Order: sequence, then structure tokens, then C-alpha cells
Amino acid sequence: MNSKPTNVLIAGLGGQGVLKASDILADVAFSSGLDVKKADVHGMSQRGGSVASDVRFGERVFSPMVPPGEADFLIVIAPDQIEVNRASLKPGGVLIEPSQIDESTLPNKKSLNVALLGVLSLHLPFSAEGWTAAIERNLPEKLHDANRQSFELGRAAGQK
Repeated sequence: MNSKPTNVLIAGLGGQGVLKASDILADVAFSSGLDVKKADVHGMSQRGGSVASDVRFGERVFSPMVPPGEADFLIVIAPDQIEVNRASLKPGGVLIEPSQIDESTLPNKKSLNVALLGVLSLHLPFSAEGWTAAIERNLPEKLHDANRQSFELGRAAGQK
């Protein structure tokens, strides 16, 4: 990991698990010994409005906000939020979007956020075991199996 923080923006609509996905990402980075900062923008999230969460991690992170145009990764859970947030992505940054996942294969439609983290996991230096542990720490036990499956489906989709 270089000294420059990795910048991830997760965007979607209220109720899609944007904040839960950012909690899981922050957890796996922190558990790997990195400095982590996180900031959430809720907007009208209670009414299905836009939600975004910035996660930054590295050896040393000073600000929780991803600077405009500097996201290394943009994960978008709602297709209509892609263009709204595209300007956050730096040139050469990676866009991870719902079209990369066949939602009909998910054990639970609400686990799309975790499937997209599976795609992201292929780009980051954290072990699959570390991701699974973070998923389990952040979700109730009754959701573990479905979300482990969704994470693996995302990893498989990201390798295509």
C-alpha cells in the first residue's frame, strides 16, 4: 500500500445498503491495519433519495471526504446514480455498477451491495477471509449465508 490513501465512493438510494457496504469496507481496511476515515451524505435517504458514502484508507488519512474527481473506485448500487456521481471518479478510476451482477442469481435482492463489494475486492489487497469476517461482523447472523454467497457471486462476476 503506498502512502497515498485509496479513495472509494459508494453511491445509491436510501434503503439499498450504501452505508452498510461502506461499514464493511471500512471494517476490512481497519482490520488490515490501515488508517480509515469515512463520511456519509444522507440527503433525502429516508425517502429513497440519494445516499453516498466516502471511504478512505491507507497508511495515514487526514480527511474523511474523497476530494472531487479523485475516487479510485466508484461503486454505484442504483443505475440512475451513475451519471450523478461519475465526476467523482478520477481519470483511470474503476466504476463498479449493478449491470456487472446478474441480480437473478443473488440469494437476496437486498444483497446487491455486498455482491458489488465482491467485485471491488478483486482490486484491493485484502484477503477473501478478511472480507468475509468483516461481512459477518457487520450483519446479523441470519444474513451471513446469503451475503457470503452474494460476495462470492460478485467476485466471480468481476473476474469475467
